[in-house]
Amino acid sequence: MEIRYLGFDQRQNFRVYRFDVRADGRLTEQVSVTADIAVFRVHSVGIQEGPLLSANKLTADLERGWGGEHELTADDVRAYADARALADAQRGARKTSRRRPEAEAETQEKPSWRDFGV
Repeated sequence: MEIRYLGFDQRQNFRVYRFDVRADGRLTEQVSVTADIAVFRVHSVGIQEGPLLSANKLTADLERGWGGEHELTADDVRAYADARALADAQRGARKTSRRRPEAEAETQEKPSWRDFGV
């Protein structure tokens, strides 16, 4: 199965993301995923993440055989925001733990170019 993003339509406070769904190289249907823009703001997720989140939601829905309307819910956006926050925290922890304490001491002891009387 292949999902191709086509664009979106703005309807008041909602965005409707449109997709082509193809199976075996043939177009099977055009599908849309509706998302409330306020949900993005509540969870501090940029609206530019909408197509990716909608594609992920659509893929999950289609894999489990869902044939109804597709909606990007507050739970979907919250799960994405939580996963992003966790990844950012882990990335920050790795950056600080990689630096050796001796390396910090070495950089503090070295004189700067200003100390050479230039």
